[in-house]
Amino acid sequence: MRLHKDWTRERNRYMAKIAISTENAPEPVANYSPAVRKGNILQLAGQVAVDPKTSEPVGTTVGAQTRQVFANLDAVLAEAGAGWDDVVMVRAYLTDTGHFAEFNEVYNQLVGEPYPARTTVYVGLPAGLLVEIDLLAVVD
Repeated sequence: MRLHKDWTRERNRYMAKIAISTENAPEPVANYSPAVRKGNILQLAGQVAVDPKTSEPVGTTVGAQTRQVFANLDAVLAEAGAGWDDVVMVRAYLTDTGHFAEFNEVYNQLVGEPYPARTTVYVGLPAGLLVEIDLLAVVD
């Protein structure tokens, strides 16, 4: 029985939940972390097209906004010591089905093989925002 308790305590020490944030991505607008790592699992919260320096939306097209979202995601991944090679799942949230082709064109320019799995859903976002993306990564 003691071996199990020691193993569990040791595992928990290495599996602490760690919040990750950076000045290079927008500050959360509520009580959540831009990313959380537990063990080798890294979950990035949804990022939108907000400039971290001005806290203002960037771009009026889904393509321009997608590029800003990726810049924000890149900043959070880098702060976590990860990169796109670690990303296994992308969830994209668009406000209009008519934006899919333009979004997909920019996405294909920014994401390389082997491609992560991806889900795209249509949602309501705050006024002026057209796209939000969150990521799941597995890191060493």
